Amino acid sequence: MPTYDYRCPRDGTFALRFPIGEAAPGVRCVTCGAEAVRVFAPPMLNALPRPLVAALDRTGRSAEAPEVVSRIPDGGRGRRRTPHPGHARLPRPD
Repeated sequence: MPTYDYRCPRDGTFALRFPIGEAAPGVRCVTCGAEAVRVFAPPMLNALPRPLVAALDRTGRSAEAPEVVSRIPDGGRGRRRTPHPGHARLPRPD
């Protein structure tokens, strides 16, 4: 059920939930009982954490224009580092 915002001239903004298409243009304030009018606000687009939004944006961009690399990144040290120390004992290709 969606949430609709209403503004009371005395108590400010409050939210009510109604089924889609059944929200009234005006309701009584839940605090003082005065007439409150419906206000239109953007949907809750800021509900996602910024790192998640950035990851979703990168994913969307890579679907259309993936990043192309010419070599395996090495972190600037000349060799690849792996997170597990046991990887150093694995056989290397010639």
